[in-house]
Amino acid sequence: MIRLGLTSFNEHDTLTGKKRSTLYEYAGYLPFVEMDTAYYGIPRQESVTEWTKSVPDNFRFVMKVYSGISCQGEWQQYYQNEQEMVTAFLTSMQPMIESGKLYAFLVQFSGTFSCTKENVQYLEKIRHWFADYPLAIELRNGSWYAEKYLKQTLSFMKKNEFSLVIVDEPQIPTNPVPFFPFVTNEQFVLFRLHGRNAAGWMANDKDWRKKRTLYRYNVDEIADLSEAVEKIAGSAKEVGVIFNNNSGGDAAGNLLEMKAALGIEYDQLNPKQIDLF
Repeated sequence: MIRLGLTSFNEHDTLTGKKRSTLYEYAGYLPFVEMDTAYYGIPRQESVTEWTKSVPDNFRFVMKVYSGISCQGEWQQYYQNEQEMVTAFLTSMQPMIESGKLYAFLVQFSGTFSCTKENVQYLEKIRHWFADYPLAIELRNGSWYAEKYLKQTLSFMKKNEFSLVIVDEPQIPTNPVPFFPFVTNEQFVLFRLHGRNAAGWMANDKDWRKKRTLYRYNVDEIADLSEAVEKIAGSAKEVGVIFNNNSGGDAAGNLLEMKAALGIEYDQLNPKQIDLF
């Protein structure tokens, strides 16, 4: 099955026709979403329970892990040690795990997380922490894809049953991460499409969040990406595609274009509210 989804559920008026939508409303259009809430702070278990109750049985979540787990947050001020941090995160996520609606935990590393012995060992530690849970690993440092390391990178990902995220992002000269459609876990694959705005991707001013994913894929780019998704779908049980290019509100429109290109129609969605007039 190919699942198309968006990052967050509440800001896609092109999809729902509303400036701010609830998760229930979003789930009337798509069976898939990426939630980044826990990256900034581990949510209450009650909130996770409400998320799972708001969507139908066939709906799936990509949950980005807490920033401290992906080496990007100052977790020490909140937790005594790494194990306490991970336990807090997994305790929070139990309702989603038990509901069967978890597609994968997403561990998105920063561009400084390079291919080193120490970082390989840290990935092994993550696999130990998240034993038996589906893990999607997004690497934003091009060294993992360098010719001298690529074979070992793919072998390591397969051995640990990580799904190496297939990323489409700007090809900046200092640290290019290629679009590399390859299956490292046949159970599930995750595409994340960030757009191709190189200048915005490297922005470091106060408005960087408004620029980083400011991009709309054109017709030819959507066609090429759709072809790659369809090809990968022949080698994996589940394929998830997240459009993250929403700084300018373009993600939902591009998703609908890919949905049409792939001829996808979803059922088992939440009922949509019908206006009387």
